[in-house]
Amino acid sequence: MLDATRIAALLRPFADVSDELANRLHIYLDLLFRWNARINLTAIRDPEQIVTRHFGESLFAAHILCDAGAFKSGAAGAPTLSDIGSGAGFPGIPIKLVAPELHVTLIESQNKKATFLREVIRTLDLNGIDVFSGRVETWNHTAQVVTLRAVEKFEQTLPRAATLVAPSGALCLLIGKEQVPSAEAVLAPIWHFRKPVATPSSRERMVLVGMRAQI
Repeated sequence: MLDATRIAALLRPFADVSDELANRLHIYLDLLFRWNARINLTAIRDPEQIVTRHFGESLFAAHILCDAGAFKSGAAGAPTLSDIGSGAGFPGIPIKLVAPELHVTLIESQNKKATFLREVIRTLDLNGIDVFSGRVETWNHTAQVVTLRAVEKFEQTLPRAATLVAPSGALCLLIGKEQVPSAEAVLAPIWHFRKPVATPSSRERMVLVGMRAQI
């Protein structure tokens, strides 16, 4: 298993990682490996690839959202984020780790994965983060930021995800390069998208942020 120092080194192209964050990600990675032996949380088995593909992409998305001003507190108080189809917790949990002021909801319909998410939250002693164990169609709330990554039936899920974004909020898509045109077409012209940004070490993986026009 990788140690915290190696994790921080692998993540250097994606984000600045403090010793504290590296240690928490080390705990997270250990949990992920142990649970992955029982339930299918990720098809990737190499620990370094898990760090760069899952942790790195999530932390890079947090950086892009922060630069876009998506984490600013609103009139209602602390900013909120909803992670749809959270799976093993990406990108929602790493984003929470670097932006603790966020109130995060992890939406995951598979009970076993939802149980894993609760175990990560408990082990890392995270506050202001909840797991909704159900389908996104039954989560009747909105969030200032909504994230979407590696979900089935992407084009069908995308419009529903967009409805969960609060007015003047942001939609963050962690998708393949080939999905960018379809995402922009599905949500045009109501959504204004920033230029997609390729994740470090990958020309195919993109972070695409759309800002919902104020009504």
